[in-house]
Amino acid sequence: MPDLDPAGLDLPTIAALAAEAANAHLLDQLHAAGFTGVRAAHGYLLQALVDERPSVGELAARLGVTQQAISKTVTELESLGIAHREADAHDSRVRRVALTARGEDLLETSRRIRSDLDARVAAELGDLAAAKRALAALLEAAGGVEAVRQRRVRPVDGEL
Repeated sequence: MPDLDPAGLDLPTIAALAAEAANAHLLDQLHAAGFTGVRAAHGYLLQALVDERPSVGELAARLGVTQQAISKTVTELESLGIAHREADAHDSRVRRVALTARGEDLLETSRRIRSDLDARVAAELGDLAAAKRALAALLEAAGGVEAVRQRRVRPVDGEL
């Protein structure tokens, strides 16, 4: 069987394969940096914790999953030292989810790793902006822009 040239594939397929490879690279690098136990699915929940402290119910509604799924994932993140639950300032019955200092470090390390991938692509192409425009246009065509803007990207299969 002859080798397949990825450039000959349709853009959605290339984007999906690139995303899978980029996520695998990101996880490998995070694990090597000491963030063992982190899974790709954690990213959906972590995106919702950037600059916010939502409740479990708010997270479930935002991500389109059950409160039980969110609670299970938050418990995982707590065991990894990445997030914690805290009482709401106005209603002690409500528990808010927030990043810990380690969680903030995880996000910063993730940004650095992704920035390195950007730099590698820019070195290969010379015009990273054009690649980003192409992928952003695909995101728009597929109806995903609003979810990204609002940090409401949901797992495709509804699983965390």
